This record gives sequence, C-alpha cells and structure tokens, in this order.
Amino acid sequence: MEKPAYFLSDAHLGIDPPGAVPDREKKLIDLLLSWRGSASHVVIVGDLFEFWYEYDYYVSRDHQALFFALSALVQSGTEVHLLQGNHDFSYGDFFPKALGVQVHKDLILEIQGKRVYFRHGDGVAKSDHGYRILRRILDFPLNRWLFKQLHPDWGMALAKFVGRNSRKYGEDREIKMDEYLGWADGVMAREHCDICIHGHHHLSGIWQTEHGVAASAGEWIKRPAFLRMEKGGLNLVSI
Repeated sequence: MEKPAYFLSDAHLGIDPPGAVPDREKKLIDLLLSWRGSASHVVIVGDLFEFWYEYDYYVSRDHQALFFALSALVQSGTEVHLLQGNHDFSYGDFFPKALGVQVHKDLILEIQGKRVYFRHGDGVAKSDHGYRILRRILDFPLNRWLFKQLHPDWGMALAKFVGRNSRKYGEDREIKMDEYLGWADGVMAREHCDICIHGHHHLSGIWQTEHGVAASAGEWIKRPAFLRMEKGGLNLVSI
C-alpha cells in the first residue's frame, strides 16, 4: 500500500501578525516530525518563510528546529520538496546540500498514479499587475546583488518592514478565484496533469475543473491546514 503524501503552503514563518495561531512554527515542526517514515512525499508550496535571502555564510538561527525536522523527514525516506514563493524566492543551495530538501520554482511529480503539478501561484492572476511589476524589480540581478551587500540583520529588518506594509495592502485586495482556476486548468491541459496544487492567495479548497482538480491548502497563520493525498484523492485537513 502506498504511503500518503502531504502538501502545505504559506506558513510565512518569522512573523506573528495579529490573529496568528500561537506557537504556530512549533505546531508545524511537530506535524512534520509526525510524518517521519509514514509519508511518501511532503511538498511545501511556497512562502514557507515571511522572508528568505540566502547569504554565503549566514543562515537564520530562528529556524534551527525546523531545519532539523525537514532533515529528519528526508532521512526517514520521505521525498521533501520546497517551492519558491513570492516571499522566499531567493533560495541558494543550503536546503539541498545541508538538508536534502529539493528546491523548485515549479514541479511535476508522479504520485499514486496521478501526475501532479505544483507552483506557488504568485503572478498567475492577470489582475495582479502591481505584484508583477514588483517581482521584476526584486528579481533584477543588480538589485539582488545590492541587497546582498547589506549586513544580514539590516537586510532582515528591511524585509520585515516592507513585508508588514505589503501585508496591509494585500488584506484589502480582492481574490479572483476564477483567474487562479483558469490558470490551473490551462496548466493541467498543457502539462497533461491530473492535479494542480498551488497557494499564494491563502484560500483553502479543492475545485474540479474541466481538465482535472485544482487545490490549495490555504495558509498556516490563522487557519492552519494541509492537503493529504491518499489512493489518488485529496482531502483538506484543518488543524
């Protein structure tokens, strides 16, 4: 019998906004450790951190227990994947080399006889014009090099300041699910996939589209949840 697979997204670890679940990083760590030896795959579908920028000789000390949990999962035989989100798109080689966690922008896996496509989902909504422009600025090589020249403490403080303000802006933004579902349906048709797992908008759900099933685990801030895949089907589990 095949082991179940688990998918989650948008933990935004490193901040505790108003209404956040207490000790949510510890709850996530405990959940990851509970899957040791019993999960075939664990896929974190972007924005695991509120901010991540990988320096050559610096790794945030705030998440050491999380790093241990991810490494323990890998050592137990679970295939662990981490997708880039819009808050943590600057991964280097720390996760693959130190922890055995594979990092991707998007990903296709064969799980339980299904072909599953994963992507965080930032920038796929056509109405999200502001973010598309901002991402081009952040991804510009010169800007990334300039940011790297900052002391890590200063860089983290600046990133958290920007994140707080962008979060306030995002709270009032309308989520147009039809755009996300239309994108997911097109991806499944183009990539010949049965399932599309995404995140970014923080809404949880499982939706049937013309070419397959689109699903999102929601977020791990105020309403922690994850997707469980077993016997080729998906279930949404709330904590």
